Order: sequence, then C-alpha cells, then structure tokens
Amino acid sequence: MRRKNFITLFWISLATSMFFFFVFTDEKNIENFVLTILISFIYSFVLGVGNWGINDFLNKKFPWSEATTKRAIISIISILIANIILVYFCNYLNFVVIQRSATTEEYFSGKYNFINWFTINVALLISAFLHARSFMEELKKTSKKEVVEQKLIAKSANAQFESLKNQLDPHFLFNSLNVLSSLIDENPKQAQKFTASMSKIYRYVLEQKDKELVTVEDEIEFAKTYCELLKTRFENSVDFEFDVRNEDLKRFVVPLSLQLLLENCIKHNFATSLKPLIIKVFSENDTLCIKNNLQIREQIKESAGIGLANIVQRYSLLTKRNVFIEKSEDYFKVKLPMLLDKPNTIRIKNDSENRAYEKAQKRVKEIKSFYANLFSYAIVITFLVILNLITSPKHLWFYWPMLGWGIGVAAHGISVFSIGRTWEEKKIREILEKEDQHKNR
Repeated sequence: MRRKNFITLFWISLATSMFFFFVFTDEKNIENFVLTILISFIYSFVLGVGNWGINDFLNKKFPWSEATTKRAIISIISILIANIILVYFCNYLNFVVIQRSATTEEYFSGKYNFINWFTINVALLISAFLHARSFMEELKKTSKKEVVEQKLIAKSANAQFESLKNQLDPHFLFNSLNVLSSLIDENPKQAQKFTASMSKIYRYVLEQKDKELVTVEDEIEFAKTYCELLKTRFENSVDFEFDVRNEDLKRFVVPLSLQLLLENCIKHNFATSLKPLIIKVFSENDTLCIKNNLQIREQIKESAGIGLANIVQRYSLLTKRNVFIEKSEDYFKVKLPMLLDKPNTIRIKNDSENRAYEKAQKRVKEIKSFYANLFSYAIVITFLVILNLITSPKHLWFYWPMLGWGIGVAAHGISVFSIGRTWEEKKIREILEKEDQHKNR
C-alpha cells in the first residue's frame, strides 16, 4: 500500500468515529470518545488494508488489461471470502476483546449474526468501490498507453514512408539504365548479369519495405549485390571491403540501411582511378560499421541528410541504442546497432486487426458500464443504510432496495462476464484460426 492510502484510511477512520460518537453515543465523554476512535480505526484499517492488499496482489497476478474475465471472477470470490473473515475478526475484537459485551461462546452462538451480516454487506460495498476504482485507474492507464502506441504507429508509418521514398535514388536507376544500355552492345553477358543484379535489388526492396528488422546476413547479401552494380558503373574508382564476423550475421538491423549509407558515400564523395573511394563494411563490438575515406565532392546544394536522419528515426522506434556518427579529416564512419533479437515492435493494423481492436473497445465499454453501475450501487445503498439507521433504526427497510438493485447488478455482471460469452468467443477464435491455417496451405 502507498502512503497516500494510509492517509486516506486515517481521515476515513477519524470522520467515521466522529459520526458514530456524536450521533449514536449516549454518554459523550473522553473515555467513550477514545473508545469510538479505537474501534473505528480497527475496522477501517483491518478492512481497508485487507482489501487494498488483495487488490494490489490481484493487480500483479491478474491485471485487468490482460485477463479481465478471470480477474473479475477471482475478485468476486476473494473479496467475499476475505471480507467475511475480516468482519468476523473485527467484530470479535470489538464485542469480545474491547467492549467485553459477549463471551466467545455467545459471539459464535448466533446472537451477533445480524450484526455480522450487516457489517459484511457494508464491507462488501466498500470493497466493491475499491475494486471498481482500481479498474477505472487501469482503464485510464490502458487508454494512455493506447494513445502512445497510436503515436508510435504514426511515427513508424511516417518513417517507413520516408524510407521507401529514399531507398533508391532515381539517379541510381537512371545511371544504371545508361550502363545497361552500353553493356548490351559491348558485353551482352555482362549486361545479362547486370540486369539480374538490378532485379535482385528491386525485389529485395519490395520484400523488405514493410519489415521493421532484417538479419545482418540478408542485409550484407543485398549490399554486395548493390555494390556489384556500383562496381560495374565506377570500375576501379570505387572499392568495397566486407569484413563481418560470422556470429554477427544472425543479428538484426533496420532493412535497407546499408544501401542508404552506401548511396550516401557515392553521393557525397568524388572517386577516380587515381584517388579511389574505399568503402568498408565491418562489425565492431555490437555495431555494424560503414566507413569511407573522405573525399568530399563539391555540391551546389547542401545535402539535407534525410537518408541518415531516417535511419536514426527508425532505430529510435525500435531500441534505446543510438546510431553513432564519426567524422574526421580522413574518414566518415557510421555505426548501426546490431540487435540480438526482434523487439516487440508495433505493426500497423490491417483490417482484421482493426476489427479486433473495435471489438476489444466495445468489450471495455461493457465492463466500464458494469463497474459504473456497481459504483453507483455501493454509494447509494451505503447512503440509504445510514439514512435508515438515523431516521428509523427499529424499522429496517434498506435491504429491499439493496436486494432489488443487487439482483440487477448481479444480472448485469453475469451478462458481461458470463461463461457462455467466453465459450462463444473461444469457439470463434478456433474457427478463425482453422480458416487461416487452411488458407496458408
């Protein structure tokens, strides 16, 4: 329990003791005042700490967001059993130990059954309020989490869109077609090989454009094919070196990141046969490095750095590890984090996922409606009980609205958390899974 909860219990105990002392105590003296405060604190703290402890335990073991139906059933059973035990314990302390108005035998003989029953009902109402409050807090957290996830989805979609726009420079396609055109006449076999390499490149782009991560091995193979085309075009002016450890090939990187960085090397540096551009791709610790000797090309328009910024943004959505950039007078180096496994990334929902989300949203509204009804029941019935005891304690009528409305709340709960509904949803999922398996064959 938090410190805030203890402070709340303290003020509730104090307010309750004041109410019972001034309304129901005949002899208003210091002794009775202290006794009323003591009894009030016993009831408040035993019932409050007990119910809060159960609620905190269930929140850890059965969170509302993950197992709503199971949590609701376990909550009902646990608070019913726990409050019966706690109420009997509090009443025993009150009547047998503190006030000594009854012996142990008299207490358990049935003389105090009505008092126990009445106190249990009040405790259950308060407990229902606490659990309803816990559900509302969990609902708020889930809603906030959903908002954050939607923002991340938007960022991820934007990053993928920007990546797709910048994955292959139009100049690369234009220059490659020019090379292919000249090769067709000069070296048909080389032209055929060049065409196959171009086909592999664009096939890889289409295959990986929607993926969050790919293996280093796949990215290296693609980069080698891409470098073959560049080598055919620039010949001895560009040289590529690959030195990636075998144990790093099964790690993961952002797809097409190597291609963007290789393209940047060509775009921002001049290359001649006398001063060749040397590009090295190698693994260093847990990063994949792309390094080139610095031969800066004079550019009329300064580069916006969109390609590199896109890589940084995509990594920021997947991991807390950063993309590092090193630059000196002699070289330019980029370090890409290699991930050991695929994190729980957020995918953009397709139509079936949207339908599932809408169904889940509807389900949350139903549960929220039930707990709003339960919350209203707890507040109103408690008020009616107090009103009845103050105005006409000899004629108890509060149990009629308690019983009538209670049946309605129970029926509402059964309709929301019914076993039939769970069985129906389970069967629907099984049928859908079978259809998916049949389609994938």
